[in-house]
Order: sequence, then structure tokens, then C-alpha cells
Amino acid sequence: MALLKLSSSIASTSASLGVAPAIAHSSARSGGVALSWKHSCSPFHAALSSSPGCSSRALPSGVARASQATGVSAVSAEDLNEKFGAKGVKVQSGEGGLTKVVLSTPAGSEAEVYLYGGCVTSWKTSEGKDLLFVRPDAVFTGQKPISGGLPHCFPQFGPGPIQQHGFARNVSWEIASSQSDDETTTLVLQLKPSDYSRNMWDYEFLVTFKIVLGGEKLTTELVVENIDSKPFSFTTALHSYFKADASKTSVTGLKGCKRLDKPYEDPANPIEGQEDRDVIEFPGFVDTMYRETPSELLLDNGFGTKLSIKNEGWTDAVLWNPYLTMEACYKDFVCVENAKLAPVELQPGQSWTAKQFLSPL
Repeated sequence: MALLKLSSSIASTSASLGVAPAIAHSSARSGGVALSWKHSCSPFHAALSSSPGCSSRALPSGVARASQATGVSAVSAEDLNEKFGAKGVKVQSGEGGLTKVVLSTPAGSEAEVYLYGGCVTSWKTSEGKDLLFVRPDAVFTGQKPISGGLPHCFPQFGPGPIQQHGFARNVSWEIASSQSDDETTTLVLQLKPSDYSRNMWDYEFLVTFKIVLGGEKLTTELVVENIDSKPFSFTTALHSYFKADASKTSVTGLKGCKRLDKPYEDPANPIEGQEDRDVIEFPGFVDTMYRETPSELLLDNGFGTKLSIKNEGWTDAVLWNPYLTMEACYKDFVCVENAKLAPVELQPGQSWTAKQFLSPL
């Protein structure tokens, strides 16, 4: 199906269901969609920038009030550690006083997860290599989303009727459970409605994010449940930052996929087409959406590590590198994002699940 641009009638219908109107659809489940695109120097990253070389665009409405509206941490790290701490699971105070959970395995792998934003900020294999990236201008104050790691975009990916990329990255998640065995360590987080979320998206929901750390593997599972009495729609993504030498980095597995590419020279006029490259490199600015992507992509991070990015339920992908729009750090990372660009409509009592499996080859 040819890719279409957003129409005002679609936007109106989408807004009534709580759908991000940046992505049109003809069927809530089949996903006949039109792709949208990010503004120049993607607003997600621009809104988080604070260091020289990064844009200083103002925060979307409501972002700066996130911690005041929801509370950065309702329970102390010490109390949470008393309740959920165990072998391989330690709850402690992290940067800026924000609560984080440090996961570890007998094999020597480690991950760090901040409750603010439910964000995985570090993943080290048993060799001690951190394969994720947090930008040097990241702010750990509970006033802005954490710019790096695996941030959540929910219930809206990109611009739309509510703030950029939704609110899930702007609020504190709760620990639901933790456990460990001889091979893996598991942390389960939950996000529930609050006055802050209802002010912009008035639905009752439960989002569960399960992180499973293995010796050489990081698995995440996102489950969205509709516990309301009315249907709602959403789009979502894991806006994943990977540590990389951008000049030597490449991604394979997207040949033949529908794409929407925003050129650096003329971002207001994105180019629609089909990917014809076997290997996609990052020689400059890259901001491309892909539809109906395969279940596995391969990332060569330019440092000698090839990473398998497998998924179940994530039907789309986004590649992003800001190039000179973020001069301080663009050489050090790329974003390879699993996404659901076609709105998912859930009736009361229904749920949607997506999994991501990361492992070095």
C-alpha cells in the first residue's frame, strides 16, 4: 500500500479515540497506515538537550511539571530495597537522587533501570561492555525525560494531541516484582494512571514492563492493558540508544521495507519509498521510519560488536542519528528503535504485548 500523508479528517477521528494523529490508519488491528516524521533535530531529543552542541528547544507543554504532578519517588530507595532487594537485585539512589535498580547475574552481566521513566540506562555484558548510551547532556532531575538508554514512547510516538512522545518517560514507574535464579535476573515495573496522565489522556490503563537480564542477553516485554470501560488507541516505541562509532556503524535487515526518510537538507519534505540497501550506514543525518519490518535486525556498532535486535509484536522500526544538530555527541551513538507506528486499538479488557531481545553475536 502506498504511504499516505496525514489528513485532517484522520486527525479528528484519531483524537477522539486518543490516537496520536501523526499516524493514520484504516483498521485498528490490520494497520493500513500512513507514516509521519519527526521535526528537524527530532523534538524528542531537542526537548532534552542542555549541553553545547545540542538544541535548546523548550520542553513540550507539561514536561517540566512531570515530577511535581506525579512525584519522582513516593517510596525511598532504602524501603524499596528492603521489599524487593535480593540476590542480583539492588534498589539504590542513583544520579540526581533518582531511584534506580541495579540488576546482575552470576555470569557477570549488569543492567541499571531508573524508576523515573521506567528507563533502562545501562546494559553490560559479562565482558563489561556497556552496549547502551546515555547522552552527556542527560538530566537526572525528574524534570525531563532521561535522554538515553531505552526510553518509552507511550501512548503516543512523535508529535500529536498530547506532549511529544507521550508521558510514560516523564513519570515514575512502580516496582511490581523482582526475582533471580542461576541464569537470569528479572525486574517487573508497572505504570498506572495518575492525575498527570489523565489531564492529557483520560483513560484507565495498566502498562507492565518486564526486564530480564541474562548472561549475554537483555529481554524486555511491554504489555499494555485496557482496564477502562471504553476503548482507546495508542502508538508506542522503545527509543533505544546504542553506543556506537557512528562513522563505522551499520544496520542490516531492512531491505525491501517501506520507508519514510527525512533528508537533512529539507526535513519538511520527507521522501517516501522502499529500502533498497542491504547495509544501511550513518554517514550523516539519519531520520528514517520503516514499516512492516522483519523480526530481527543486526547492528554493527563500529567497535567490533554485532548486536542482534530481535522482536515480537514490534512491527516497525526507526533509525536516527542527529549528526550536526547534536554536535557534542552524535558520533557516539545511533538509535535503532522498535516501534508500533500503526495505532493499536484496545477494547475494554484487551491487552497488547511486544518483546525485544538484545544479544551480541
